[in-house]
Amino acid sequence: MTENESASGTAHLVPSEKCTVHIIMGSKSDLPVARKAIGILEELELDYGISVASAHRTPDLVEDAVKRSGASVFIAIAGLSAALPGVVASHTRKPVIGVPVSGKVPFDSLLSIVQMPPGVPVGSVGVDRGDNAALLAARILALNDDACLSALDRYTIRMREKVLASAEEVIGDI
Repeated sequence: MTENESASGTAHLVPSEKCTVHIIMGSKSDLPVARKAIGILEELELDYGISVASAHRTPDLVEDAVKRSGASVFIAIAGLSAALPGVVASHTRKPVIGVPVSGKVPFDSLLSIVQMPPGVPVGSVGVDRGDNAALLAARILALNDDACLSALDRYTIRMREKVLASAEEVIGDI
């Protein structure tokens, strides 16, 4: 995929109007966590868009990314005060999954995401767990998408096979 610029200045890897999952990062420093989500989405063959927009520095770009997106599910990745998932949720009625990013103060981003005010729900996964955010997004999509459900079934089988292989390896080392 090639990166391009939209008219608003928000970068997208896949045109956001055509994606099923839209990842919004608060800054470039969130990219390692986003890569975990991207890896899972690609493994499950789900279309995704990705934007970088700060809840505090570029709130207009956050709103634009959400409003222009055709996504069914949003993944918002943020550290520090982690306002991004809540801001994304304020602009859509679709599911938003917040991914807290580890920082200097342990769990501050996690607490920011899980303590949303009434009426603005945001789901949350563990700190730095972009992979689990992608899997949760896929489970949401699988409610109405048999192909996505089948992809999740195949993923679960591969995970099981890895555990069994590692168990055999451990037993062989004893």
